[in-house]
Amino acid sequence: MKLATLRTASRDGRLIVVSRDLSSAIAVPQIAGTLQEALDDWPRTSEALARVSDALNAGRSVSGEEIFRFDPSEAAAPLPRAYHWVDGSAYVNHVELVRKARGAEMPSSFWTDPLVYQGGSDDFLGPCADVPVPSEAFGIDLEGEVAVITDDVSMGTKAADALEHIKLVMLANDWSLRNLIPGELAKGFGFYQSKPATAFSPVAVTPDELGEAWQDGVVRLPLIVHINDQPFGRPNAGVDMTFSFPRLLEHITKTRNARAGTIVGSGTVSNYDRSLGSACIAERRVLEQLEHGKPTTPFLKFGDRVRIEMVDANGRSIFGAIDQRVVQA
Repeated sequence: MKLATLRTASRDGRLIVVSRDLSSAIAVPQIAGTLQEALDDWPRTSEALARVSDALNAGRSVSGEEIFRFDPSEAAAPLPRAYHWVDGSAYVNHVELVRKARGAEMPSSFWTDPLVYQGGSDDFLGPCADVPVPSEAFGIDLEGEVAVITDDVSMGTKAADALEHIKLVMLANDWSLRNLIPGELAKGFGFYQSKPATAFSPVAVTPDELGEAWQDGVVRLPLIVHINDQPFGRPNAGVDMTFSFPRLLEHITKTRNARAGTIVGSGTVSNYDRSLGSACIAERRVLEQLEHGKPTTPFLKFGDRVRIEMVDANGRSIFGAIDQRVVQA
């Protein structure tokens, strides 16, 4: 099934079920008012939501609620705010490249022990919301990712047991301000100002919606990125992913619980096959530096538009598109 959140006067919006083709939707107040409420009682709500989803895909309503046209521009992030947002660097090839760009050597442990950071989760951006940035001089960059949402994951959970805790999958754009990152990391205390609000796809889907593309906690499909309507990259999320989502969950629960509604990001999708392009500008700039002696692709400017999407084997959008414009704050 596919779930989304409509923007309302409430900060957490209103939970809706969306049809498989993303054309129609229905509210489910009798089951849960918000996605977080549904996740808090997932064994009960997931069964009820699945019944609504099955009926909606057949063009029927089983709840008496009116079926309406789904408009991604009216959607908030599936979770407009979350208790826990942790972003990984599962594509270590990407980490190696961007560290090289700022002259930082990569420890060998990065290939065996996942790298994550806990990001701001109180103010996510909707899929079509403008992206406000104070200055173009900050080095505005996109980071196309896959993300999952969990139920309660107990401390000490192993990767072999973590897969069952992944309840929903979605896309993310973990916006970065590249020119602020070196100074922040030099302080030895992680990202903050260099990581503005993250955006997520219009819908989050249960793993079964991905069919054979969901294998062992990895989404094996290309992530399609456009900048100003021009193709920028389509790296395959199922290739060169050093750490699967279950492995990331094992890592983040080594010393703490991850409660229902935890969002885990993959980090920027990146492949060794450079012909597939990139899911962030910094990576392309590093490759240009290595090949030509200097980067030529500029970071984003005000007015630039970024679109991130993933389609199934038949070319149908799975999550809807993150389609945003960068504006001056």
